[in-house]
Amino acid sequence: MANIQIPEALFYDILRYYVITSEGEEVPEELDKRVFSGLTDKVQKITDRELYTTYKTAPTEEEREKARKKYLDSKGIPESFRW
Repeated sequence: MANIQIPEALFYDILRYYVITSEGEEVPEELDKRVFSGLTDKVQKITDRELYTTYKTAPTEEEREKARKKYLDSKGIPESFRW
């Protein structure tokens, strides 16, 4: 399994979240939103990177084109703007 880097601020937010929940306290809504948003963004970046890598390294042209389309879709690039 590969290592994944996250911003330092997100790391500390996750620690705060864990400590608060382990002590049975209520998690502040702002902290909950920051952690959820930060992790969601990171998962999206990982997914985009995997699609881009597949696009560049796929053994067949068909697989490359499929990965390219998925990558461009995930980035929100309209069909009319693509090559």
